[in-house]
Order: sequence, then C-alpha cells, then structure tokens
Amino acid sequence: MRNKFKALAIASVVGVLALSGCSSAGGSGDDKTINLVGFAVPEAANDAIADKFAETDAGDGARLSGSYGASGDQSRKVADTNGKDVDYVHFSLEGDVTRLVDAGLVAEDWNKGPNKGIVSSSIAVIAVEKGNPLGIKDWSDLTRKDVKVITADPASSGAARWNVLALYTYAKSQGKTEAEADAYLKQVFGNVVTWAASGREATEAFKKGVGNVLITYENEAILAKQNGEELDYIVPDHSFLIENPGAVLKDADSIATDWLDFVLSDEGQKEFVKKGFRPVGDVDISGIEVQGANDPANPFPVPSSLDTIADLGGWPAVSDEWFGKDGKKLRFDKLYDAATKK
Repeated sequence: MRNKFKALAIASVVGVLALSGCSSAGGSGDDKTINLVGFAVPEAANDAIADKFAETDAGDGARLSGSYGASGDQSRKVADTNGKDVDYVHFSLEGDVTRLVDAGLVAEDWNKGPNKGIVSSSIAVIAVEKGNPLGIKDWSDLTRKDVKVITADPASSGAARWNVLALYTYAKSQGKTEAEADAYLKQVFGNVVTWAASGREATEAFKKGVGNVLITYENEAILAKQNGEELDYIVPDHSFLIENPGAVLKDADSIATDWLDFVLSDEGQKEFVKKGFRPVGDVDISGIEVQGANDPANPFPVPSSLDTIADLGGWPAVSDEWFGKDGKKLRFDKLYDAATKK
C-alpha cells in the first residue's frame, strides 16, 4: 500500500458569509446557501471570492458552505449521495465532473462556454526547502539520490495526475522515447517518500519535513508562502498547464449559477490571482501584486515550454492510457509497481 500522509478532517465545512438569506438555495429553508464540494487546494480563493460575491446584488444575503478534500474522493461522494445538498462543484479534473454528468447530476453542456468549464488555472512547479539547499533547478534533478520527493497519489488526487503528466511531458520535451520517458518516471517514483491523499495533504507533509522536494501547483506554493511557510519554489523551463473545472448541479438554486458567473468574472478571477492562481480568460491583472510569488509584480512567468491536456488528446484519452480504476492497472500503476517493488 502506498505510504499516505494522514490528515484529520479532510472535508471541512466553512461558512464564510454570515449574512441572513431571503430565498432558498438547493431547496433548503430560507437561507441563500451555496453548498460547494471541491478539491482542497482552492479553499482560500473560494472564500475570498465569496466575500466579494456578497457585495453584489446577485450575492446579497448569500452564504457559501464548502466541503473540501481530494478531488476524486469528493466527486465520488457527490455521485454516491446523488448530489444531496450540493449546488456547485470545483474539482481538479474534468473527469471528476463528467462522473456527475454520467450520474445525471450535471448538465451535459456544462463545458460548452468560452472557458470550456474551466474556472481556475495554474501550472506544475517544484517546491523546495527555504534557500534551495539542494540546488534544484528542474525536473531532471528529481532523479538524484539525495532527493526525497513528496507528491499526491493519483488514486485519489487530481493534483497527482497533473504532476505525473508534467514529469512525462518534460521527458518528452527532452527528446526521450516512450521507453526512456518511462525509465525517467520510474526513477522519480523511486524517490517518492510520500504519496499523499490530496495536493493539500502533500503540502502539509512537506511542511512537516517528511521529504525535501514537493511537486505541486504554483498557486499552492504561493499560498503556503502567503501563510508564512518557509519554502521556495521553482518554475521550470518546462511545465504543464493545470485547468480546474467548476459546474452547477441541475437541481441547484439559481443563485449557484450567479455564483459561477461571478467566479468567471474579472472580479472573481482577480481574487483567484491574489491567491496565486493564473487567471482564466482575458483578465487584466496589471497592478495586482501577488504576495508569496517569486516576483509579486510579475507573478506568472511563462515557461519556455508549456504542455496542455489538449496536447495529449484530452482527458478521456489520457485516463484510458495512464490511470486505472476498479483494480485495472494502466501505465502509471505499472510504472509505480516497477519503481517501488522490493
């Protein structure tokens, strides 16, 4: 069994807008509550957006109640409970929303808009101990014998799948064959000391000194620094674009649609930016200094090489090749087994 960093209460409920309501949301009472289920990483950003939403006419009297955890686990929970008391979902991966489409809980056209259902964006980076004592420069260094890697586990976490694809596309960007890319991945997997249940739990493990290198989202590294954590992060020359979807459930009150509209507005996206996410869409973020970024005035440098999920044929194709379920072992699982067998 993979060594997973255990954290208590991975699902938390937070009420961030203590304002009285005047109409129902999700069919419950008179409270204008938006019940959000999401992956762990964007909690702080969603809270900040909710504060701004409450200042609008559409959000007047609204209250956000959020349950957060590993993306795959959260998606399965919503499906298993038939979407009970859920208005809006914010997941790491497209597949975690399409699971709800298949269950009849989210409309089939949820991703037909100009943003294609994406509400938040980031890239894969490497977090290191303060001052970077190991002198880590890029993904090639993660095969070194003195490197102890922490990453999330693809079995439960969307963040982990983005991490795996960042490593794979780095190898391909270096001109490696598929066999050579597999060999590189096995070397990195052999250096992993903790496969955490979620991206947030991976960060918590790193903070506790479990390993000395963390594969993570850029925004997660920035938020950690905003919270006073002693770490640095490297934006490698090659990275992978992380695109997180959001969707309103079919039975949600109309205020949930107002919420999604606000999330995608310039004002909503700027709140994401302040927490270290890259904006979705054409949003002018000039004048915003992002504390915790390597350069707060220029927080989002563009890697010289940046792959996307579309470059790999989209999530259905990637999932069919890489990430098994129900006991079926695909490319990642086979590489993991080969890297960790005694």
